[in-house]
Amino acid sequence: MLKNKIRTIIDAHKDLGWVLEPDAKAIMKSQGLDIPEFVLTDSFEKAEKFLKKINGPVVAKAVSKKILHKTEHQAVVTGITSGDHLKKEIERLKRLDGCEAILVEEMVQGLEVIIGAKNDFQFGPVVVFGIGGTSVEIYNDTAIRMAPIKPDDVSSMAASLKAKALLSGYRGKAGVNMEILTHTLVKFSQLIMALEDDMESLDLNPVICTKDRCIIADARIILKTA
Repeated sequence: MLKNKIRTIIDAHKDLGWVLEPDAKAIMKSQGLDIPEFVLTDSFEKAEKFLKKINGPVVAKAVSKKILHKTEHQAVVTGITSGDHLKKEIERLKRLDGCEAILVEEMVQGLEVIIGAKNDFQFGPVVVFGIGGTSVEIYNDTAIRMAPIKPDDVSSMAASLKAKALLSGYRGKAGVNMEILTHTLVKFSQLIMALEDDMESLDLNPVICTKDRCIIADARIILKTA
C-alpha cells in the first residue's frame, strides 16, 4: 500500500504521464533511500548560497514538464565549482522549453550503477541492476530478478555481473558498501511492488555508490497510461 505522500505525488502527475525529478526523488527519500543534498530554485542567489555551503562541485538541472530526457536537451550541467559558471548555466537552463525551476545538487563521486524496474505484462514488476551511467546501453551488464527481492538475490545479481570486480574494488579503487547497496535494492523492490498499478517503468541512473553511501543522482518514473 502506498504512503499518502507517494499517492499524492503520483496522482498529481497522472496527466503528465511521468514524474518530475524532484518529486521522484521525494518518493525515493520517503522510502528511506539516499538522495543528494539539493536546492530547488529559480534564484541565482539561493543557488550560489547552496554552492558555497556544499564547498564542492554541484550539478544544475532544468526542471521542465516538456523535457523528459535531460541529456538530449543539454538540460544537465555537472562539475560546477564557481559562481560565475553557475550563473551562466542557470541563465541558459531557464531559457529551455518549459523550464519551471533549477535543481542544484551536490555532486558525488563514486561507482555509477543502475537500479531500474519494468512492469512486465506477464511477470509483473521486475528489478534490473547493473553497472550504470551513460555507458549502460553499450555494455548491457545487468541482472534481472522478479520483485520483491531479498538480500540473497542482491548478492547473486552482483555476482553475475561481468564487472563485479568494480563492486568489491579494482586496481586500487575502493569498493562499494554492499550492505547499503543491498538495503537500497531491497527497499526499491518493495516500492515498485507498491507502485505496480501505477508504474510502467522506474529508473535510477546513475546511483552513485561509495564505501559510505548509495546516492540516487537521477530518478525517472514513467506512469501507466489509462
